[in-house]
Amino acid sequence: MPELKIAVVGIPGKWSTEVLADALEAQTGFRLVVDMAEVSLDLSLGALMYRGANLCDLDGIVVKKISAEYNPDTLNRLEMLRFAEAKGVRVFSPASSMLGLINRLSCTVTLRQHDIPMPDTVVTEDIDEAMFAVRSFSEAVCKPLFSTKARGMCVIDANQSDEALAAELRAFQALNPVMYLQRKIELPGRDMGMVFLGGEYLGSYARVSQSDSWNTTINSGGRYALAEPPATTIAMAQRAQAAFDLDFTTVDVADTDNGPIVFEVSAFGGFRGALDGAGIDAATLYSKYAIEKIQI
Repeated sequence: MPELKIAVVGIPGKWSTEVLADALEAQTGFRLVVDMAEVSLDLSLGALMYRGANLCDLDGIVVKKISAEYNPDTLNRLEMLRFAEAKGVRVFSPASSMLGLINRLSCTVTLRQHDIPMPDTVVTEDIDEAMFAVRSFSEAVCKPLFSTKARGMCVIDANQSDEALAAELRAFQALNPVMYLQRKIELPGRDMGMVFLGGEYLGSYARVSQSDSWNTTINSGGRYALAEPPATTIAMAQRAQAAFDLDFTTVDVADTDNGPIVFEVSAFGGFRGALDGAGIDAATLYSKYAIEKIQI
């Protein structure tokens, strides 16, 4: 069988990108790490070019990370990969699936359409409506529509004057014209990343808070640990990820007094948490999965 040419789209030099490229190279003999910031789409020639290579000539592209930070321009990079798909390149996960997850609101709407339990959420451009939401929540987590690992998020307490509350919301809205406000959930010092490959559950890791931060992310000092959720929680997370037709993902879940809730489904999934927390070598498993799918 001829050598399979499967590239990795990611952040060159970053651990998760490189270990995925390592795993694919070990199995195929081919290595190419693609930085989408250097890719050009030539529609007249029907070519998606990166450093002299036409990505449309590849057998597959596995997307580990589309950009270091999310923003509306990130969607354009996925549209470029959608062009490669139309040329016959297998992209993992499908570009259309990832497009539905980069924007937090798009992810939320899909989850709610599938009756996945989530924190109470209000999305608005109106300051008065936002103030009403924060008052009803008592505390609200304000989230940018495009962000990862709690970047750009803040907590606003309703226990202040109307003037002070409006000022905080306007400060958030200055950077986020569409305000995404979510009821702050009291977490038991941890939440979970539940790992799925091809729709099959692999295991779970916990992000455990090591500080008084309101969130458990590693950026805020959290650490990874093994998690063993009950079958009902696994089934709920499985329903959540199934709504998006992803090849690899992690579902962010937290236990609450009212049962488990989903915060979001990841477009790309987390390798470090899977390995350090649950002992799952996601890079090797994902590379084998991609090769098998291309060979079918």
